[in-house]
Order: sequence, then structure tokens, then C-alpha cells
Amino acid sequence: MTADSILDRRLGRALASLRGLSVGDALGSQFFVPSHHALLKRRALPSGPWQWTDDTEMACSVVAVLADHSRIDQDALARSFAHHHDFDRGYGPAVNRMLRLIREGGDWRDLAAGLFNGQGSWGNGAAMRIAPLGAWYADDPEQATHQAEISAYTTHQHREAVAGCMAVAAAAALAASEDGVPAPGELLDGVIALVPRSAVGQGLRRARDMLDYADAGTVAAVLGRGRRTSAHDTVPFALWSAARALGDFEETFWTTAQVGGDVDTTCAIAGGVVAAAGAGAPPALWLEQTEALPGWLRARAA
Repeated sequence: MTADSILDRRLGRALASLRGLSVGDALGSQFFVPSHHALLKRRALPSGPWQWTDDTEMACSVVAVLADHSRIDQDALARSFAHHHDFDRGYGPAVNRMLRLIREGGDWRDLAAGLFNGQGSWGNGAAMRIAPLGAWYADDPEQATHQAEISAYTTHQHREAVAGCMAVAAAAALAASEDGVPAPGELLDGVIALVPRSAVGQGLRRARDMLDYADAGTVAAVLGRGRRTSAHDTVPFALWSAARALGDFEETFWTTAQVGGDVDTTCAIAGGVVAAAGAGAPPALWLEQTEALPGWLRARAA
């Protein structure tokens, strides 16, 4: 296989994951609207089109940098985040300010390290955007976690945010493996083995122990549902949901969305992981209802 064909396959997997991420994000964001809560209970779709949020916008930059550099270049990634930053996409205030300062010439290293009194952000923003990178590195899950770690530092430097990013990338890499779709326990065991000791890792172990629970609400009460928008309050449940239905995007979405919380982000994570597996693509109708990916990315991916 030539180098070009390898890159083409990697890009194809990343774009498949990105499409799943964008549908999960865009459709999930619809259920923040109170009038749509009843639709969620019935598993009924709101009218479209569905607009995606910062989850997808940042994920597009991840894919663009991979397409341009075949790896994560931190400076290029930070520039892309800042250049394509749309204030109205739902970014948190700290990231809004940081990306504005990067556009004005600030150094992402200093800005990311200085967040939250020098602790760095432990939010779920690094994890929400990273599934396509995992799909890109389906042939090397260890490299997926390494590149995810590198990518996280551009905005999120707290240990938990980095661990959450690594976990999602590992899950997507394992889901997209050419060896076939892993069983739920196999997927989470693989992720746990690749994630450093952390609250995220502890949550993943609890998720592994709860795979036979049928009630998603009970699981979310234990693992979290993203209400605190922290990585350890978001990633374990999203990966629990994805692991249970890797071949079924619809089932994964409704299971993830029904518990509430940070719905666009949990559904973006779960959707990106499930769509990384060949059998887990979103329904065609859902793709049609979702806002198209931005032209600047489509031009790179053509």
C-alpha cells in the first residue's frame, strides 16, 4: 500500500467519524430547547436544519491539521482554532477569550497554561473534538492517544482534560479497527489500558462494570452526564453509551441524549466513536438535516 493510499484511508475514516460527531452535536443541541423535551422522550426528531456547535467547529480543525500535516502540529492547530472561531457556536467564556487573544498574537502555550489560576482547564472541550483523530489512527491506537494528548494541550492542560481526550481517541481508534467491531467490554478494556491514572480512568472502570445496566439514567447518575462540563463528568458515560451499540448510531444517540446534561457534547463524543466503526454511520436523513461541514474543510478533504 502506498503512502498516499494510507493517507486516503486515514482521511476517509476521520471524515466518517467527523460526520457522526457533527450529527450527534447538531441534533443533541436541539434538545436544549424546552419545547423539544417531549420529542426526546418519544425519540422523535425536531424539524431541521440542525446547526452544529463549537464541538464540530473544533473537530474540523483537528481533521484539517491531520490532512495538512499527517499528524498534530500544535501551532497549526491553535491557529486553526483561533482563525475559524465563531463566537456564536457556544464556546465557553474562557476559550472564547483565549482564542481571541491567539488571533491577536498571543501564545497558546501561555494562555492555555494560565487558565483557571494556572491549573489549566479540565473541561470536556478537548475530548469533544477528538474522535476523528482516533479514527485516523485506527491502525495504531497507542499513537492515537499520543497525538490526542498533544492536541489537548493547545487549549486544555489539566490532567483530567488530557486523559479524557486520550480516552475518546483510543475508543474511536479501537472502534475503527480493521480487525472488526470490538465487543463492549473489549472496547472499554482497551481504552482503560491506554489512559493514565486519573478520575477519567476511574470513571471508565465504573463504566466497564456497568455495561450490563439497562437504565441509562442510573448509569449517568453514577458516571455523570456532563452537567459540570468536566472531562471526568462527561467522557465515561459517553463511552459507556458508545460501547454498548457500536453498530447502531440511532440507538447510541437516543441512549446518550435521554439522560440530559451537556447533550450536544456527550452525543458528539458518542456519535464520533460509533461512526468511526464502519457499521455505525448516521442515518441518511439525519445527515441531510445536519448543517453541512464548513467549506474550508471540504476543500482540504476533496
